[in-house]
Amino acid sequence: MYLKYLLFIWFIVSFGAGILFKDLLDSIYLGGFPLGFWFAQQGSVYVFVILIFTYVYLMNKLDKLHGYNE
Repeated sequence: MYLKYLLFIWFIVSFGAGILFKDLLDSIYLGGFPLGFWFAQQGSVYVFVILIFTYVYLMNKLDKLHGYNE
């Protein structure tokens, strides 16, 4: 159930922020660099790591719900 939301966030960050919305995001600056450039270089990596931890948390919660505790 949650996987489709995580995949949607992954798509928006990787394809959307890095390619589709780059020109719009370049009008905003973060740390002296355009936001589109920042997302393409570092921001997407941070979001991907957060998505990994979120996925692990949700799958552990699902395991406990169905009785597969470690």
